[in-house]
Amino acid sequence: MNTIPLIIAFAFFMEMMDSTVIATSLPVIAADLGTSPIALKLALTSYLVALGMFIPVSGWMADTFGARRVFRTAILVFVIGSVACAFSDSLLTFVLSRFLQGMGGSMMVPVGRLILVRTFEKKDLVHAMTLMTIPGLIGPMAGPPLGGFLTTYLSWHWIFLVNVPIGLVGIWMCGIYLPDIARRETSGLDWKGFLLTGTAAAGIVFGLSVISLPALPPVVGVVTTLVGVCALGAYVRHTRRTARPILDPVLFRNRAFGLTLLGTNLFRISSGSMPFLMPLMLQTGFGYNAFQSGLITFTGAFGAISMKFIVKRALAALGFRTALVIASLGGALLTLSMAGFQPDTPVWVFVLVLYVTGLTRSFLFTSSNGLMFTSVGSDEASQATAMSSVFQQVSLALGVALAGFVLEAAGWFTGDTLALVNFHVAFMVTAGLALVSVPVFALLSASAGQDASGHRFRTPA
Repeated sequence: MNTIPLIIAFAFFMEMMDSTVIATSLPVIAADLGTSPIALKLALTSYLVALGMFIPVSGWMADTFGARRVFRTAILVFVIGSVACAFSDSLLTFVLSRFLQGMGGSMMVPVGRLILVRTFEKKDLVHAMTLMTIPGLIGPMAGPPLGGFLTTYLSWHWIFLVNVPIGLVGIWMCGIYLPDIARRETSGLDWKGFLLTGTAAAGIVFGLSVISLPALPPVVGVVTTLVGVCALGAYVRHTRRTARPILDPVLFRNRAFGLTLLGTNLFRISSGSMPFLMPLMLQTGFGYNAFQSGLITFTGAFGAISMKFIVKRALAALGFRTALVIASLGGALLTLSMAGFQPDTPVWVFVLVLYVTGLTRSFLFTSSNGLMFTSVGSDEASQATAMSSVFQQVSLALGVALAGFVLEAAGWFTGDTLALVNFHVAFMVTAGLALVSVPVFALLSASAGQDASGHRFRTPA
């Protein structure tokens, strides 16, 4: 049974890595395509826009056409988009190719989670989520150094071509090992809801990305974000008038799901800023080159892998509530410690802190995924996976936008946006945000998810 989560994990890895892999290669790709690196950042945002637009419909697609079929098709679309990126010869074709990649990626992760939820019993789901989550955490860390290596020693085209053999093997293995999950009876697609949720998610993700990584004037990002927020408000009103909305807010009445989703994404906003802040600080403040900083930050991946060996026993001993409180508190304190990094700080200190940080975050995300998806019924699983994925993309975009805003704001006082003290302020702010998730997790019931964790809560006599 370990084969199933590993197949999904590789798809998860491809999707998460590709969202960051071109970051270090933008100047080379831009020169080859005859455009500027700033303009090419539209390729980053077009990928995120596609994710935001099509994730909300992923649950309906899986229920209507079958989860395995949709998952395999999503990998194929992602591979075709990768090939198109490699053969792009202009800014327009590259941006469109990244959008096609994003369409495939938007289905891979939520539908993959849905397959796990509907395949594994609650007591085995945490282990399955562990195997799936680790590559997803490694992906964003592996992306920049891998992209830099391939671009430097081969060519930027290989950033996308490496997805082809991985994707084709994945499609083949899906046909052999993934169960053919029965389709669910669904009503017609909520087209108005699809348009509103797509506009909301794409507007917010695109707007925040433009604000934090300006490929366009910041005012464009502000306006787009406001359009997304207005569409979200319109969608909330829409759900009150339709019987089966594409994403049903009724899920938030489930206390365990709602609190876990809120706490996890508050924490994810904080952790989402790290792939932006840490490499930039190491390069501009400490003098490391891009490859060296990538190798240092990649140590967090080893922490994520180490988590696999402790999560099951830790949840059985602590239960979900205590585990999430400890992990969120530990993550906040570790982020705060990064505000003390100085140019003369030994490399081993960086490595140790980032290793433990990777372990802590991986433990939190694995635990929260396990609790969220065991706390909802089978009929609600497709909506839960789609909703979780939408929130994940928005919170990651918020994390980068928050980090960029803090650096800019601190720069008003220091006179230099990239001054080392500004990074220290940014780490303190993001640590404070992670700390907010602690009382949210503390509101969970002590017995929440005990069927999945194996922890037995004893009621007072």
